[in-house]
Amino acid sequence: MTPAHARDPRGSDSVRSRHIAGILREEILAGELTPGTWLRQDDIAARLGTSRIPVREALRILESDGLAESFPNRGSRVPMLSLQEVNTYYRMRERLEPLTLIESLPHLADQHIDRLEQLQDEIENQSDVNRFLLLDREFHMTTYAGCPSDHLLAITERLWNSTQHYRRAFMVLTDTDRGAIVNAEHRLILDAVRRRDPEDGERYLTGHIRRTRVELTAHPELFTEKH
Repeated sequence: MTPAHARDPRGSDSVRSRHIAGILREEILAGELTPGTWLRQDDIAARLGTSRIPVREALRILESDGLAESFPNRGSRVPMLSLQEVNTYYRMRERLEPLTLIESLPHLADQHIDRLEQLQDEIENQSDVNRFLLLDREFHMTTYAGCPSDHLLAITERLWNSTQHYRRAFMVLTDTDRGAIVNAEHRLILDAVRRRDPEDGERYLTGHIRRTRVELTAHPELFTEKH
């Protein structure tokens, strides 16, 4: 029997595109590719040893994930956000993520709760900013893991992607006292999740996101206005 990738020559390009998108996604979320960095197709293809075709599709994938923006006749780059845009995105998160959590709660399994406990234990013993951001992201995404709406989850993740760089920059500026506040808020959220309590979960999560928004947007030096 002829292999599937041999029957459909587009299949191998699709696999390569997702692989390339995954590499670039990790580099953007890790802060290796910062806002404003141009994602040149020729450079990426040369660096990753591929042609421009899968790179072009990978950039489309990143754009749909909120990790790239394209400009006619100029190409694609890692998005740059103004203070006003980040403020708006966080206000969207304040309204959207509690809904994602509420929808998720009835469907979370015991292993999700166990994983949340492990993640929070590690967060409380973490001093590396990059590691904290990975753990923090996994903590919140695990609380949303039971959400039955793929569309709602996709929007939630896109908003997280869009603000990742600014969270990292903010974390570098903050003092150690903020860690204690984050941990306390996480513990409240975890308690509500454990009890499957939608009202407390919504209240604690909304306050958690709002406080971050207020503190983050108090640092205008982190943002570059678009021209």
